[in-house]
Amino acid sequence: MLEFENVSKSFWTGSHRKVILDRVSFRVELGTSLGILAPNGTGKTTLINMMAGLEKPDEGEIRRDCNISFPLGFMGGVVLKVSAMENARYIARLYGLDPDYVESFCRWLCNLGEYFDQPLGTYSSGMRGRFSFALMLALDFDIYLIDEGMPGSTDVEFNRKAGEILQERLRTTTIIIVSHQAQTLEKFARSAAVLLDGQLHMFDTLEEAKRLYDYQTQG
Repeated sequence: MLEFENVSKSFWTGSHRKVILDRVSFRVELGTSLGILAPNGTGKTTLINMMAGLEKPDEGEIRRDCNISFPLGFMGGVVLKVSAMENARYIARLYGLDPDYVESFCRWLCNLGEYFDQPLGTYSSGMRGRFSFALMLALDFDIYLIDEGMPGSTDVEFNRKAGEILQERLRTTTIIIVSHQAQTLEKFARSAAVLLDGQLHMFDTLEEAKRLYDYQTQG
């Protein structure tokens, strides 16, 4: 279970205070994947970083009674000066997993060829995104956090394999996916929410959430 209780978060932009959350409470139960619709600039990444424990609330409490992944695309745990192979083995040891398994899984999914043995700092953003996604899927979490869907990749084989694995994970794990596009959430979300003006409006279905989102962003 992941629970926010009366959580507030804001930033000073230099001219005004931008409110991300204003005394927000909600709960995500294991087994019920959640999609969150949020217009650009409303704090999608901040919200998902708070779920992961990468950012702290100004007020309120966040309770995590399960293993929660780092957000897809988060590269804070890897070292750009060393190769994907070395990073994969290092992260595996941190999580108490078999380094041989994590390395081989990432090699297979990333499909980076010889680049897998080159420093991450030489990668394009798309290549780093593929490695980050592979690393996240190689580890065992109760809840997977995804910001704006799968990394933008032109590698058709990677997209196919990663999509199939993510669909399979839905049977045994929970996914929280945040996006400004409803179609990004359709494959993964069972329930949905809309982040607007510092409030998180929860709905039983994505269709209900889309109605509010479309009204607020297009009306």
